Amino acid sequence: MHAQPPDPPTAEPPDRQSEPAIALSDLDFDLPEGLIAQSPAVRRDAARMLVLHRRGGTVGDAQIADLPDRLRPGDLLVLNDTKVIPAQFTARRATGGSVDGLFLSETRLGIWRVLLRGARRIREGEALSFVRRGASAESQPASDPPPWTLHPVENHGQGEWTVRLAPAATAHEILDRIGETPLPPYIRRQDSDEETAARDRARYQTVYARVAGSVAAPTAGLHFTRDLLDRIRAVGVTTATVTLHVGLGTFRPISAVRIDAHVMHSERFTISDATVQAIADCRSRGGRIVAVGTTSVRALEAAAAEDPGGSIASGSAATDIFIYPPYRFRVVDALLTNFHLPRSTLLALVMAFAGIDATRRAYEHAVAAQYRFFSYGDAMLIE
Repeated sequence: MHAQPPDPPTAEPPDRQSEPAIALSDLDFDLPEGLIAQSPAVRRDAARMLVLHRRGGTVGDAQIADLPDRLRPGDLLVLNDTKVIPAQFTARRATGGSVDGLFLSETRLGIWRVLLRGARRIREGEALSFVRRGASAESQPASDPPPWTLHPVENHGQGEWTVRLAPAATAHEILDRIGETPLPPYIRRQDSDEETAARDRARYQTVYARVAGSVAAPTAGLHFTRDLLDRIRAVGVTTATVTLHVGLGTFRPISAVRIDAHVMHSERFTISDATVQAIADCRSRGGRIVAVGTTSVRALEAAAAEDPGGSIASGSAATDIFIYPPYRFRVVDALLTNFHLPRSTLLALVMAFAGIDATRRAYEHAVAAQYRFFSYGDAMLIE
């Protein structure tokens, strides 16, 4: 097992028990609904890219295709190689009503944690029948359901349930048969046709996705093509991967009165020996660690937080790390990220990295310049 040597000691962050440096109102901004991207760009690398310089707070406009020119020889680009699973499903009650569901995790074979929408009348122990992919609860004949039933076992509140599958089968086997791409709620698909659904299945997935487990995409990675990655490597930038499976918490806004009272959902991450070594090599040659997406940041910083000296060790763990101002970043030097929702933990992370005022100015510029926002939207490079 390799370990990244710690950076030279720096000033410790202020005590988190004191009043947070950021208020919930700092995470608010006005966004015209028309700037919420409902579909991906024609090409992955055709997105725009706002460039924010942390030193000086200046803002500039560029394109994702310009990224090889913005990176430096010796930099390390860290990508999250998680793969979005077809986690969204529809089930039918014995009464004929339908229930929309989202798979969250598999506790053990045949036992799932799910989010059920419209589940107020569901009772523990009743049997729900899955609806085949592409069909509706009304159009699928009752005599032709997929060969599994879903039995609610325990209600955890806010729509979350533990359910039992009969007969038991792996989540992969079932979801590949009945699941759909779990698009965020702000992307609206009313009566989408198979062509639109197929496009979403392809485009709401990075080209380097490898390890299945996410219910949402690491969206900054959606801009990359294999050609763009080749061009980045051609200028002397190396690449490495982490795996962090994006969970339900990515859609949940901060609702606590004080931002530091917000409770994060835990997410699983893995960092390989090869990635730890790549980070150490980058540090030794004076390069920057450039994280693609907030999920890559969370994995790297969570791993570093486990060691008092900020070293990173390989392995797998769960993290509920919540990054907000003030925060001393131990690993990440630059960040490529999309534009995030108001009052989101992701926006709080960006403000911790770029500064509250600088981030707000960048978002104001993005709105004025009509950048596209959220999962299928444009990107921001913070360096």
